[in-house]
Amino acid sequence: MLVNCGQNRRSVLRAVYNRRSMSSNLPIQHGVSLRHLNTFGVDALAHSYLELSDWSMLPALRNDLLLRQLPRLVLGGGSNILLTADFPGLVLQMQLRGITVVRQDAEATIVRAAAGENWHDFVLWTLAQGYGGLENLSLIPGSVGAAPIQNIGAYGAEVEQCVESVRVFDFDSGEVVALTRAECAFAYRDSIFKHGMRERAVILDVSFALPRNWQPNTRYTELAQELESRAIATPSARQISDAVIAIRRRKLPDPAVIGNAGSFFKNPLIPAAQRDALLLQHPQLVSYVQPDGSYKLAAGWLIDQCGWKGRNLGAAGVYEKQALVLVNRGGATGAEIWRLAQAIQADVMVRFGVQLEAEPVLI
Repeated sequence: MLVNCGQNRRSVLRAVYNRRSMSSNLPIQHGVSLRHLNTFGVDALAHSYLELSDWSMLPALRNDLLLRQLPRLVLGGGSNILLTADFPGLVLQMQLRGITVVRQDAEATIVRAAAGENWHDFVLWTLAQGYGGLENLSLIPGSVGAAPIQNIGAYGAEVEQCVESVRVFDFDSGEVVALTRAECAFAYRDSIFKHGMRERAVILDVSFALPRNWQPNTRYTELAQELESRAIATPSARQISDAVIAIRRRKLPDPAVIGNAGSFFKNPLIPAAQRDALLLQHPQLVSYVQPDGSYKLAAGWLIDQCGWKGRNLGAAGVYEKQALVLVNRGGATGAEIWRLAQAIQADVMVRFGVQLEAEPVLI
């Protein structure tokens, strides 16, 4: 059993694991703090920890009878997780690097990026090469490998629109497998990597099809307004990126300054009949019709109406500029942040009859 003091917890873990032999000779560490490896800044311990700098480590890991039995958690930038306890297994900290132009044809440039590349740095690299397509997704924290898991999206775009394929190491077969866009089963903030492939796959790299005949995507109202304020009628991909960066910096806290994971809740999807009934009770309801006739509600608006914007529960709070963002005011545990999230969910359900779903993965 783990004791509460951080230093004692580390000592206990090291003692337990040092008594066990590892046949793989991998540089495994034990009792490692994950505080600086998650953007909430939550101090949780990894029972075992490995920096994955070469994908060839994975077959060795799979062949180690002890290590392969441990629960696994793959960490990139740590921007989409909430650690509510110590992790009782092996944390793989993704360090794979590299960007390659695979090929070009009349329709697209295919660019492959390793899973450990910083997402925003990669977006800026594509723009510097003159490749448009990812500009609306600028300044999203995290790594390239995390992007398809969450099917990240912002300002009228989702990453699935540019994904050609995703290469993974399959722990079941021991092989490297390339999944097509269709096989990734992308949906709103969702993919096969949250379901059927969750326990068996480690993403190695992602290939993106960046269109040669690029067209600006300025459908999102706030983005269009930002470009209009800059007197830009026909924006370049870089100008769209600059506008997105400016909006995000105004609205969202920097994780380096205050711990957070960006938007904590998904915008809920509800049937048209439910939306119409809510609109009668709440004429200012913010909603967006979807291609299938359902409606997406603005979760931030729902939370704001329940009076949570700027409020705190202990050291966990709701960001004063954006109700979708939960923050660590300093020293909050993951369990405390999750209790705040549950309180918000309960209030929104009581007032609107709508269930909010968390975006970050709870660990």
